[in-house]
Parts: sequence; C-alpha cells; structure tokens
Amino acid sequence: MYVPAQNTCLKDRKVSGRLVRRCAPGTELVDWLLSLSSSIHTRAQAAGMWQALLEEGVISHVNKEQPFKDKCFLYRFWQDEDGPTTLPPLEDVATAEEQIQDSLGTLIHRGPDAVLRMILRKQSHERTPDDLETIYEELLHIRALSHLSNSVKRELSSVIVFEAHPRAGTVLFHQGDEGRSWYIIVRGSVDVVIHGKGTVNTLHEGDDFGKLALINDAPRAATIVLRENNCHFLRVDKENFNRILRDVEANTVRLKEHGKDVLILEKINTPSKQLFSSHFKYTVMAGTAQKMLEHLLETRLDGRGTMGGGDNFIVTSAQDPFLDDFLLTHIVIDSANQDKEFVLACKRRVIQFVYRWVTTIRQPVFEDDVAVEFLEDLASELESDCIQWNALQEEASLMHHVMSQLRRVYCADHTYCTLRLPVDTPAEAIKIVAAEKLKMRSTDELLLVEVKSNGERVTFKDNDISIPTALSLNGRIFVSPKDHLDALTCLSEQEEPTQGIDADIELFSTKELAYYMTLFDWDLFWCVHEYELLYHTFGRHHFGQITANLDVFLRRFNEIQFWVVTEICMTTSLSKRVALLRKFIKLAAYCKEYQNLNAFCAIVMGLSNVAVSRLSLTWEKLPSKFRKLYTEFESLIDPSRNHRAYRVSVGKLQPPVVPFMPLLLKDMTFTHEGNKTSLDGLVNFEKMHMLAQTMRTIRFCRSRHLVLEPPSPKSEGEVKSYISCLRVIDNQRVLTSMSQKLEPRRS
Repeated sequence: MYVPAQNTCLKDRKVSGRLVRRCAPGTELVDWLLSLSSSIHTRAQAAGMWQALLEEGVISHVNKEQPFKDKCFLYRFWQDEDGPTTLPPLEDVATAEEQIQDSLGTLIHRGPDAVLRMILRKQSHERTPDDLETIYEELLHIRALSHLSNSVKRELSSVIVFEAHPRAGTVLFHQGDEGRSWYIIVRGSVDVVIHGKGTVNTLHEGDDFGKLALINDAPRAATIVLRENNCHFLRVDKENFNRILRDVEANTVRLKEHGKDVLILEKINTPSKQLFSSHFKYTVMAGTAQKMLEHLLETRLDGRGTMGGGDNFIVTSAQDPFLDDFLLTHIVIDSANQDKEFVLACKRRVIQFVYRWVTTIRQPVFEDDVAVEFLEDLASELESDCIQWNALQEEASLMHHVMSQLRRVYCADHTYCTLRLPVDTPAEAIKIVAAEKLKMRSTDELLLVEVKSNGERVTFKDNDISIPTALSLNGRIFVSPKDHLDALTCLSEQEEPTQGIDADIELFSTKELAYYMTLFDWDLFWCVHEYELLYHTFGRHHFGQITANLDVFLRRFNEIQFWVVTEICMTTSLSKRVALLRKFIKLAAYCKEYQNLNAFCAIVMGLSNVAVSRLSLTWEKLPSKFRKLYTEFESLIDPSRNHRAYRVSVGKLQPPVVPFMPLLLKDMTFTHEGNKTSLDGLVNFEKMHMLAQTMRTIRFCRSRHLVLEPPSPKSEGEVKSYISCLRVIDNQRVLTSMSQKLEPRRS
C-alpha cells in the first residue's frame, strides 16, 4: 500500500531519543483508512485491516513489540525501516491510486481473520468477553470440534491458541516425543509419517491430530511434517486439554442398563444467586428415545398439577429448553400395581405433555389421522377418569382446549399445472399420469425432470414430493424416456420474463411498495411451519411430508432478487436506469425499516449481481449518498465470519421480523451435516437442541403480530397486484448478455 508523501500522517519522530523516519501512531493510520473509503465503517474494522498488513510484514511496530492497536503506538512501512528512501515515480503513484480501492476491498475481507489470529495469540487472562465470543463463534464451525458440546467449546475458547509455521518440511513433532498439545489444522496440510512405513496419511484443513497421546498419556505414535508453506493451526496444550475433559466427565451423569448407556446428562452451570427447581440441575446430552421421554415426564412435568419448576417455569424453560427441544424435534428422534397418587401424577404428566405438544406444534398434529384418533381416545379416557377418581379437573380443562383446536383443521391446497394433482403427489405418480395423458409407451423407462431456464436438468426420484412448489422460478416439468434425457432443452419462453403486471415501477411510491411487499411476505412467512425446516434438511421423503409453504417462501426470495436484476437490465435509458437503481436502494432501506430482512437481503443481492454491478456508467451517476448507503447494506449481508454482521444486527431487533430464510436453512444444514443423529446407539440430543434453537428463531420472529402504519395510499390496488406478480428472468447468461448490450465492455 502506498501512502502519498503529502499525507501528514507519516512523519519523522523522536522515540526514546532516536529519530524514527516516516512513522505514524495507530490512531492516525486508522483515521487515514476511514477517510479513504465509505466501505470501512468502524475503527475496529480499520484496525483489523492494519493488523492484516502487520502480519504480512507490510508495516511493523517501530520496536517490533506490538500487534496493531488503535492507540498511540508508532508503526511504519517496511520500506522506511532502513533509512531514507527515494519516492516512487509519478507513474507508480498513479497506478497505486487507481488500484487502492481494489486493495482496500481485499483488506476488508482479510481483516476479521487477522483480528481472530491476534486474539488467539493473547494469554487467557488477557482475553475480553468479546474476544471469547469471537473465538467461540469460530469454534462452532470447526469440524474437529463438532462432537463436543457447546459448553466445552466455550471452555476451549479461553485456552485455545494460534500457531503458524512458514515453511514446508518443518517437523511439528517426532514419533516417540512426549505428547504436549492437540492440534487442529486451520490452513494448509501435514503428512503423517511412521518409522519404517513412510507417509501413511495426509491431513488437511479441518482435521486434527495429537489427541491420542494426551488421552492415553503415551508417546507420539507418528511424526508430523508440514506439507506446504504457511500452515496455520489451533492448539490446546496438555494441561488445559486434560482439565477440560476431566471437568466434562465430572459434570456428566450416565444412566446404564445392561452395561450400556441409555441416558447421558450434563450439569447445567447457573449463577449461584439464581434459584431453580432441583429437577433442572441437568440437561440431556444423549439417550434412547424411551429414556429421554421418561426423564422428561419425571423432571419437566412434576405430576402435581403444575409444570416442573413451578412459578419459574418460563424462566427455567429458557435456561434449559429440553422439553421444547424434544417437542420440536421428536419426529427426527423416532418416533403394575401403584398407589392412587402415583397413578394421578402419571396421568397429569401425560396430559401436560400432550397440551405442550399441541400448542407447540399446532396444525401438523391434526393433519395426522393417527394423532387425531389418539387425542379423541385420550379425551374420552380422561372424561371417565374424572368421574372415577374425582380428580384431574384442571387436566380436563387443558384437554378441552386441545380438542377445540380440531375445528381449525384445513385441507391442503392443490397446485395445478396441466395435471390436477395434490401437492404431496410423489414424482412416480405424476410421471405415470403424465405418460398416460401424453400416450407415451409404458415399456419405456421414463424420468420426471425439471429443466431450468439455463438448460440445467434435475431428475426427480420416484419418492420425491412437493414437485411443483420446489421448481425454480422459470423451471418446467418434463417427462422423458431415459435415453432421451440429454436431448431435453428449455422452452424459449423460459428465457423471457415471467408474466408480471405491466406497470412502470417509478409511478409507485417506494415506501408503499415496501409496505405491501412486507405484508405479502409476512403472510407467506406466517404459513411456514417449523417442521418444514426439518423436512427440508433431512429430506421430505423420510417423513412423507410436503414443504410447500417453505418452498413458496424461498421462491419469493429468488423472485425478488432476480426481479431487481431484470428490471434494471430491461431499462435501456441511462437516466432511467440510475433512477431505478436509486429506487431499489431506497426500497431496501424501507424493507429494513419494516424489518422485512428476507426482502432486504434479496434486493441487495440483486443489486450485487454481476449483471448489475458491472454497469459502471450507471453506478458512477448514482448520487454519493446512495452509493454509501448501498455499501453499508452490502457490508450488512457480508457472508464472512459466518454472516456475523447480519447476526449482530438481527440480535438487536424485536419481533415481528421477516428473517433471511436461506441463512436459517444454512444453519440447519450445517448442524445436520456436522453432527451425527445417533452416537453409539443413543440419540444425539445436543444436535436436537441446536436444530431446535434455529427453529425457535422462527417462533421468536413471529411472536408478535405484524402491525404497520400504512403510508398515504396512492394506488393501493395496483401496488398490491404488482408486488404479488413480478416479472422475472432467472437465466444469468441472458441477464449478463442484456447488461453487456446496455453498457459494452470498455476497451
């Protein structure tokens, strides 16, 4: 990075009696970066960028003692370390100034990783709560730690350290050495070498090694050699490794039957001042479905007519959401002579459990004929028990509330194409009906295929369901003999815009557009059931259930995103295109204000599509305040650090919120693929808890009804019709071609 000579930031200064050429304090270097680009929003972000340069040797502390700090410590560029230097020629200066914005963009992305490495180099006692949270969020996404509970990851956050080695061939440790550390590869790869056998394995990013020697207190079983330059590792030293694992075992209770674990509990660490029921001292980590249900009934539902935890139920449920987790994920898990008081207590627990089940899950309970039959039988038995035992009146009231929900059952809508079939019709049935209608030979091996607008072909499995709602925006369903699959091409109409309302968007008030878009999107979001996230993540065919509402909501995200690109690329006038670009940025701002984050992210991603971002003439004529606003929006949806900027922003919001649904599904998929559902024959309930946490986000977002102050109505009917039927081209090749015709590449 070149700093102009006329910049007063770099000066000759006296430090401890000696002259240090062209140096500057960290505070002034941060000020200078902030003045260069509106993409740099905070001092912490700028400090991270300087830390990245310090790591790479571009700058250094004048005494080589400090990482980069936004303080009065002095730093200088490496060119100035050896005394006076000649200034570069003007041509080099001009080139550097042309490239500086690209360089800043690269540094913006490198900064967070450099800050993380700096934090990991700190001693444990020097790490702040924010430091620990940053490390913890990083550990959540490391494959080698996926089997550990979140409480263990939090403990590791305070002791794990960063280690780097620059040269390939470096030996990290030798076979036979004492085991002193456990390593996780963050960047690069290593060879595992054994005497007499040579290289027996190669480990890559995300893999770990060195654990067995610590667990068994044995010498190293192999030599580890760096396979490439600049390898980075996370390291946990032996003392901390043993302490944390020993503490895990001390806080773990294992219930065994016939010599095998059937339930594993972990102690809940709570502040000493906080009072909880004794039932809530442990939470479930793993267990058989039967034992987990027994534990739930015995501890979370106390059998005395109240929920476990008494008056503190709501508080303790938030602290230990085991009951909620079980109810939200039980579809994944698989689905006596006693005295009077014990029998009544058991009956109370069952009714309380059923009540929580129905109020948590709602509609899907009544869509299952077996569940409805069970509820009707249970209600009948409870009515008889009330008379026989002269008790259970409160439970009868709860059951009456449950049965009243039966009147709200609705039939699933059908989706129509050329065939009239239910949404849950499997692909095989659609294929057979279509073949009969089209009079195709039954002897041919037929396939049901989606052909997308870009020509991509997706073959459906026979047991796939929700076929129509799962189609891409301009996708079409084809039935074809297997040997004709390669001949399938998209229809010409698929490369054209979908049929939308023919209207000039500039005639509509931007705030009115955002208002009705939010109402429309909220209705779609409200229809999505939490279970649909599980069906989508694990596969609909495993449950025989549709995800039509989720499919439609996800389709809406893609529709808005490509609508933005389509409208801009179809606007041939430069001045109108600039006005439209400005309008979309304002629309994103209003959607953000209304907390419609799904539409906000879709609009911003549409504006960052290459077909739009390459329109340099259009962007150059955009007023600077709108460019700055767009840059802020772009940084908010930046995917780096696991979408940290978005998550921090959303964490400050109160419901109602229309969330960025693709990110929630990404979280579900990451949890599912990174954690086994069963461990040694036990249900991995830690995984169920993580899945339920994401599902609870949906519940939180709509825990309050959407009530918005309507803008002054100008064209309500037209706007509502327009936003419900947008014209969209989703073929990137076509959009890019249209963009290049608008503004050909500069030679």
